[in-house]
Amino acid sequence: MAYKTDIEIAREAKKRPIQEVGEKLGIDSDNLLPYGHDKAKVSQSFIDSVQGNKNGKLVLVTAINPTPAGEGKTTTTVGLGDGLNRIGKNACVCIREASLGPNFGMKGGAAGGGYAQIVPMEDMNLHFTGDFHAITSAHSLLSAMIDNHIYWGNELEIDVRRVVWRRVVDMNDRALRQITASLGGVSNGFPRETGFDITVASEVMAILCLSLNLEDLQKRLGDMIVAYRRDRTPVYCRDIKADGAMTVLLKDAMQPNLVQTLENNPAFVHGGPFANIAHGCNSVIATKTALKLADFVVTEAGFGADLGAEKFLNIKCRKAGLAPDCVVLVATVRAMKMNGGVAKADLGAENVAAVNAGCPNLGRHISNLKSFGVPVVVAINHFVTDTEAEVQAVKDYVAGQGSEAIVSQHWEFGSKGSEALATRVAEIAESGASQFAPLYPDEMSLFEKIETICKRIYHADEVLADKKIRDQLRLWEEQGYGNLPVCMAKTQYSFSTDPNLRGAPTGHSVPVREVRLSAGAGFVVVVCGEIMTMPGLPRVPSAENICLNATGQIEGLF
Repeated sequence: MAYKTDIEIAREAKKRPIQEVGEKLGIDSDNLLPYGHDKAKVSQSFIDSVQGNKNGKLVLVTAINPTPAGEGKTTTTVGLGDGLNRIGKNACVCIREASLGPNFGMKGGAAGGGYAQIVPMEDMNLHFTGDFHAITSAHSLLSAMIDNHIYWGNELEIDVRRVVWRRVVDMNDRALRQITASLGGVSNGFPRETGFDITVASEVMAILCLSLNLEDLQKRLGDMIVAYRRDRTPVYCRDIKADGAMTVLLKDAMQPNLVQTLENNPAFVHGGPFANIAHGCNSVIATKTALKLADFVVTEAGFGADLGAEKFLNIKCRKAGLAPDCVVLVATVRAMKMNGGVAKADLGAENVAAVNAGCPNLGRHISNLKSFGVPVVVAINHFVTDTEAEVQAVKDYVAGQGSEAIVSQHWEFGSKGSEALATRVAEIAESGASQFAPLYPDEMSLFEKIETICKRIYHADEVLADKKIRDQLRLWEEQGYGNLPVCMAKTQYSFSTDPNLRGAPTGHSVPVREVRLSAGAGFVVVVCGEIMTMPGLPRVPSAENICLNATGQIEGLF
């Protein structure tokens, strides 16, 4: 049987005017700033006005480690949100915005799939409401002002060898990872080494996603460390006097974007830090606003639970005072078989033994999530090639882990296919069973926080960090940054730092290559293994297949 592509389904969507979608959450049209007919920003004045409302229930959707077989985390997030609305709950979905880098690199889109999508799909995967462009511009303004300050006499006595503020662009471009700037003579400034990260790894992105309002945003921007003097004292963004202008550039980007699912249910799509090189969650302002407006908020954290969920629980929840009422862990039979050693080309054939061999990856994530004190439900994102015996093998394994697995067919049937999952999630969330607590206290030393995550979440034997890195962490503690959480930057494909090591490995080591202080965002980034903060394009990027057809419609974007 031939199935329609995601983009074909999205084009057939019967969208409602965005004002009608806003009405479902009690947002009147005066407080919506429309971008066309099907998307709008929610005004800060309205957000301020609902802060006295009672919070709804928060449901986090995460997943096993991603495989080429596909897991469907965003699809499940959207499907669950539609399913909750179907059973009579007032539910809202909160997800991240898509980055152009992976869209034109490997993913090709990030708005869900099948009959569990958020629309307008093409807009969301391209320029949307311009938030990422604003972040790139604000970041670039600071970059320019730093070099300009040095050029015009360097009053702050910045050591040009110790400028830590890199540049960004929202594209996967490995050639920019390490560059030399200001070449060409006296009029172009002082030559120095620098480099580019992808926009979603920018501290400005992290700050926008963790700020409560514009005042908080400007303070955090001002707190960013951009360079050091020869005596190693820090130079802040506010010293460069860039924080005010950066806030102006980000004024509209701070307002959450309201769109809709295929079933016309409300969805906030706002912010987009990567989960392997940043903290991987949508904005705090979107999540907290949704909680004031809906009975249930379904949000997601990027990549597998060892990265996205760990950072959601240890960073976002800690910073924003949030606590999930239930966690949904997405898995597929296909991914279990791939973790069990089956090649992608052979995933269509029934192989219960391979399913059982791959389930320890799922089990590791279940036990990790439970260590945060949250109830866990496994959602088996159903593929048409799954057999009853394979599905039952996953169910039996999960039951042995003290949780339950529920098949969800939202991709094929929309909310009708996710009704059983929604019903059970609602029961658990409303039961008050969650006893959430972060994995480590603020008072723990930075290196001990790194060790805690590596040993308890990754199940590594040791953390490898040379004296230079340990001394840097101790210096930051002496400067008053020891109470910050840590943001681990590592491969998403494995619990280890080896992307080819699937399953649930033990006995491995985690090498720390670099640490970066994000003083404005309020965490320490720990770069592990070969992870890059500027990804590269694959041998055959998705961009090769993305084009306009004869009627002017976009092709190849999923």
